[in-house]
Amino acid sequence: MNMQAITVYLKKLSEHNPSASYYNVDVLKYQVSSNGIQSTPLNLATYWKCNASTTDVRMDYKYNPESMNVPSMLSNVQVVVQVDGGVKNMQSLPPAKWNADQMKAYWKISSISEKSENGGNSKKVIILASVPSCLFTLAISCLSVHLLLNEIPPERFH
Repeated sequence: MNMQAITVYLKKLSEHNPSASYYNVDVLKYQVSSNGIQSTPLNLATYWKCNASTTDVRMDYKYNPESMNVPSMLSNVQVVVQVDGGVKNMQSLPPAKWNADQMKAYWKISSISEKSENGGNSKKVIILASVPSCLFTLAISCLSVHLLLNEIPPERFH
């Protein structure tokens, strides 16, 4: 690490904004590439069916312990589906919450692991009764306490 460069950078930040109580400094920037779906701890497949009166979304997921050196539970799993149009009614298995202001449906799953029902494999279905909708993004996030950056081989850094 080049401490002299960091010192010069912090001095410039301080001169630019002397009243700031702290400064953010990027110490490490990295990008990780993967080998596709076999590298992800949770494999997803989504299906959308849009017609004049409903938008059906199905998400299948499968826990993938082979992607980790030490298989660990995925916790605080959150799924967000954005749909446009005036949603009037929502049915979901398991139950999801609809946020009308953001036009998003939210699922929360406390944890997924090999010990989960069906070995961490599941299907989630959401049916939105609305005006015709467009395809939007489905996003998912989760935490895993034992999945560390040092488990990624160095040749994967760019």
